[in-house]
Amino acid sequence: MGLRPVDLARRAGVSTQLVRNYEAAGILPPAPRSDTGYRQYGPEHVSALLTYRALAPGFGAETATAIMRAVLDGDEALAYRLVDAAHAALHEQRLATDAASEALAALAAEYVDEQPVNGPSLLVGELAHRLCIRTSALRVWEAAGLLAPTREPGTKYRRYGPEEVRDARIIHMLRQGRYYFEQIKPVLDGLRRTGSTDALRTAIAERRAAHDRQTKAMLHGAALLYELLEHPPTI
Repeated sequence: MGLRPVDLARRAGVSTQLVRNYEAAGILPPAPRSDTGYRQYGPEHVSALLTYRALAPGFGAETATAIMRAVLDGDEALAYRLVDAAHAALHEQRLATDAASEALAALAAEYVDEQPVNGPSLLVGELAHRLCIRTSALRVWEAAGLLAPTREPGTKYRRYGPEEVRDARIIHMLRQGRYYFEQIKPVLDGLRRTGSTDALRTAIAERRAAHDRQTKAMLHGAALLYELLEHPPTI
């Protein structure tokens, strides 16, 4: 079977340029050329392309590329290690989400109790040091409307009161859990206005659902990878 680039592209629903990019990246086996110089693709290219396209959503483009390169190089042991590492990383993300959920629930309780928040006010460097982040991160959070520090008269230095420090801790935990600003803002708004934890619970549930979707995608990609390794197409 001699497939043109456009034929192979149609099999996977991608552009012909993307097929060429995949071949150049080592995701596809090198394609032989016809007498007239045109690339000719076969079953092995179809299988490799479909496998990569199945791996990428769950494992990410970088890891999926590394897996396919290992397979094409005949290094199955490396491919297995890459798969295992990706599953282990996702498991660690799940554990981090669980830990953050518990810590965030404790912090959110401070809003619900409606008790005054005690503690010193901190300068930007002091708060960054306490959270083990860069001062630039705090400025980005401020620009995104998540924090509103006061300014010292004269020096204009940012000053974070106890409530801002508490909010910064929540933002930091959510950012560590890979939440976006648009997900964090309603969480803070709900806590600040009414002490409601509804948005927080929703955000955590969405994160756990994302983990589940990734696991399913990884299983789908791994199934095609198994078929490629155990039943390689005949050329």
